[in-house]
Amino acid sequence: MSSPLDVLAEPVRRRILDLLLERPRLVGELTDELGLTQPGTSKHLRVLREAGLVTVRRDAQRRWYELRPEPLSELDAWLAPYRRLWAGRLYALEDHLDAMPDEDGEPCPKESP
Repeated sequence: MSSPLDVLAEPVRRRILDLLLERPRLVGELTDELGLTQPGTSKHLRVLREAGLVTVRRDAQRRWYELRPEPLSELDAWLAPYRRLWAGRLYALEDHLDAMPDEDGEPCPKESP
């Protein structure tokens, strides 16, 4: 079984998750949205299902695909330390840009929230 990170490296699979974030969808709807063939869409859905990122619910002849948030929350938890790193660097950039002079040679005023 592939890890969610490996599975999400494929842009089409990320797009499928974006669509499933809105609501559960039938394979035909996803095929139409993605502009893929039905077998191509099914292949991506199988990989997402095997990674635990989506579930499938049978309704007679139809198959509804739904997003499973649990693996994504695990991925989010793993990314948390990196997010703090990015935030710190963005705050430092903001402070640096605020200290830069404007056209008049004056430091840029801080905006109030």
